[in-house]
Amino acid sequence: MNRTSLLSTLPAAALACATLFQPAVAPAQAVGVRYPQGTVHGFLVLRTLKGDALADGDVIQVSRGNRVTTQLVFHFKDGSVHDETAIFSQDRTFRLLSDHLIQKGPSFPHPMDVLINGSTGQVTVHSADDKGKLQLNAARLMLPPDVSNGVLFTLLMNVPPSSWPRKLSMVAATPKPRLIKLAVSSPGEDTFSVGGSSRKATHYVLKVEIGGAAGVVAPMLGKQPTDTHVWILSGDAPAFVKLEGALAYETPVWRIELASPVWP
Repeated sequence: MNRTSLLSTLPAAALACATLFQPAVAPAQAVGVRYPQGTVHGFLVLRTLKGDALADGDVIQVSRGNRVTTQLVFHFKDGSVHDETAIFSQDRTFRLLSDHLIQKGPSFPHPMDVLINGSTGQVTVHSADDKGKLQLNAARLMLPPDVSNGVLFTLLMNVPPSSWPRKLSMVAATPKPRLIKLAVSSPGEDTFSVGGSSRKATHYVLKVEIGGAAGVVAPMLGKQPTDTHVWILSGDAPAFVKLEGALAYETPVWRIELASPVWP
């Protein structure tokens, strides 16, 4: 739903109240580098919440100097593809330089190609509507220093435990570019095991805050995005363990987990 149609559903009085009592938003802060990122190649699997495997994935990360390129790609059994490549710098803080997201195939109701220039704020979205008609939308956004597209796991690993809860910024991967907030909190740790050895991962809950009048109306109309849950192994070498959330704004909640090679 675009902003105009959302506004038309609210009486003027409700809009006035939403504006008057909108809470003050603290300035976004860049995430400091506590654990510099290096070269990584990991294997992932994407499943339904019932455990059915939908796609095999790779996360590939290469570090050159203070610049890191990370790619997350899933190849679905139905031929669909989710492919996101982010480039970020890591000096004293992390800063997104660019992000390119491609989603196409039967698993994605609206194929999408999103390109974000972290330096200029230029966002270009190629997408298809319900009838398959291609459309192009472009906008220049004021991107905060904590924008998390393509680098969310890295930021979660590097924010000190004492800093939660806090908010991170994100460009919503929708046909019309929009800047949103992710309110991140942690209910604590959950236990899992590896080869019979018990471990603990910090559980993070990410709630989308759309903001403005659209954010007030979205829950009323059943348009509020579902929460995303992420589990990160803490310690001297933090690591991603699991995610449960939607990969696109109209897909079901899926689960991403680490995968191990299987030999014939």
